[in-house]
Amino acid sequence: MEISSVQMLYKHLIFLAVQRCRMSDDLCRLTVKLTSSSRFPLHFVRISVSDTGVGSKLEEYQYLKYGDDLVLANQWDGMISIATTSISDSEIHNLNLNLKEFISAGRLTKLPSTVKNDVKFSGTEVSVSISKSLDDLLAEVTCFLQKMILVKIPRVVLELLVSGDDPLGSQFESRILAIEGSSVYSPVESIKCLEVGLKDYVHNHHTYFSTGENLKVGTGVAKSSGSSQGNSQVVEAVVIISEMSEPFPSSCFREQDMKTEILCFMDFVPCSVAQSSLDALTSINWKSYGLTLPNVADHDGCVMLEWENLPPYFHIHIAIHCYHRKVKQWVAQNSLPDRNLARKAVKCALDDLKENNQGVLLSTRALKMCDYAPDLAKTLARLILSSNDLHFQEECCSLLGVQSQEVNTDNVGNCIREKIVSVIRLNDCNPQKHTEAPSFLFQDDCFQREDFMDEEYQEGEEAYSSLDL
Repeated sequence: MEISSVQMLYKHLIFLAVQRCRMSDDLCRLTVKLTSSSRFPLHFVRISVSDTGVGSKLEEYQYLKYGDDLVLANQWDGMISIATTSISDSEIHNLNLNLKEFISAGRLTKLPSTVKNDVKFSGTEVSVSISKSLDDLLAEVTCFLQKMILVKIPRVVLELLVSGDDPLGSQFESRILAIEGSSVYSPVESIKCLEVGLKDYVHNHHTYFSTGENLKVGTGVAKSSGSSQGNSQVVEAVVIISEMSEPFPSSCFREQDMKTEILCFMDFVPCSVAQSSLDALTSINWKSYGLTLPNVADHDGCVMLEWENLPPYFHIHIAIHCYHRKVKQWVAQNSLPDRNLARKAVKCALDDLKENNQGVLLSTRALKMCDYAPDLAKTLARLILSSNDLHFQEECCSLLGVQSQEVNTDNVGNCIREKIVSVIRLNDCNPQKHTEAPSFLFQDDCFQREDFMDEEYQEGEEAYSSLDL
């Protein structure tokens, strides 16, 4: 892995610390500390990432390469300081790693060890010195950790420490943010944590949209068959739809508010959207959810889905988390989520949201059918009321739930329209979930033709259910 920026450097160090915590069977503390001191050269900040997980292994760093980037060269000298110990070790091992050294034998320097005095503990502290202002670095790291909180790492307490002094020597007050992860590790609780975390993210970052109970949420989980060691890959997805709770002037909105940012996590750490996840998203037949995805854009490193026909004041949020179910050995950060698993998880989340919120994410075809419902309902109402058979009229109105004193073309027509739309919405779901074929009132002979990229909706094989009043 080539380190080409300061952001990539500290993100990777945090990723390694998370995996060491996950390999531990005990509650762990993961601390990110930023220290600025007048003893350091001007504008230098020391970043230390420490954890109480299992001891560090050299294989975690053997594939790291110093990137050929002038900006990075001006900010970091390529040196990494490591202090680590395992529970069975009698001492703490201190090492320096120089990534600028091309000869492998010269990259690692062993320093004198520290005796543990029979106290049994394990943990690692990795430190680097960066030429950057404390305020800028703090803002970046805080934003990264806030996203990391979304997945609530099991059995891990996350801590951010900031300390330093100004040129006159006065000490800044340390600031601590501690967030406890879930204490029990299971797929059900993991997806629940992601759901709660994304809800909090929506509330904090999209204040113009409705929050709390008004949010429409769908979740989906897909798992690989796994290996003999049980280290199967799990992909979780959460989709949230939020709408404005009250009208706001258009000037309050940014262009990004009408797009969807994809939040991705790999083994409980925020990451950029992998190509496999991007392929999974673009291969979904969005028309079956009433959406058109003409473009996927990159805005300052964030992947954004740009919708063509998103309703006004309507926002979609998507989070994808891929992780290995059991971590018994070091996991490479560049392990990619399986495309099929990512696609299945997102589709399950969309279907779950659609099933639990009738009328939301209707397919393009269902929306067109709803557009015809008013004219059809008005025609049926006129036919009923034009009959000379009063008993027939009474029976129809009774079935529709229209009281005798309310019988007129508008009331009967509105009732028929509501029932037609209700049935369209009810039947507009994944046909694979239905075990019994519905009865038919009338049948559209035009079969749904889905995008060839959608593996679950084959061309010519799916027909929409007819309306059943």
